[in-house]
Amino acid sequence: MDLIVAVYENWGIGKNGTQPVVVPEDRKHFRRVTGRSTVIVGDRTMADFPGGRPLKNRRNIVLSIIPDFVAEGAEVAHSFAEAMSLVREDEETFVIGGASIYRLFLPYCRRAYITMIYTSPDCDVWFPNLDELENWRVEDEGELNEHEGLFYRFMTYVNTDFEEAEEEYEPEDTEA
Repeated sequence: MDLIVAVYENWGIGKNGTQPVVVPEDRKHFRRVTGRSTVIVGDRTMADFPGGRPLKNRRNIVLSIIPDFVAEGAEVAHSFAEAMSLVREDEETFVIGGASIYRLFLPYCRRAYITMIYTSPDCDVWFPNLDELENWRVEDEGELNEHEGLFYRFMTYVNTDFEEAEEEYEPEDTEA
């Protein structure tokens, strides 16, 4: 499981339920990366999608604490455990927000696809600063891009907890 998010240089991600500054190329990047995959999203973030509906061409898992919440075209989970039980190992899965969903799933993600937008608009929700977390490191720091005077880059972070777990397993050397 991975995650994808656009953050501002102060690691803010939103204000009043939406992104204060949007870079069109980030939206295209999001569609390219998550297309045809499974996405995990909170009900409030889904409400910010066009028409408040699940994303097209993706399997949508919506996490909601509202007992009678229904989202046509999506699977609804009412707890972290229920959402995790819906995730299939053979599917590419992305956590796509909002803030509380990111915090809940972050330890279970192998990679974080971050669009770093170099501005600091007023925000009321933040993503954890991966540069300050000891188990996350930058794997790829994409080139600096510009849109109408606003600079941004696509970055990839990896969760080293997964790397260490893979390194610890060394199969015994067997001779034929």
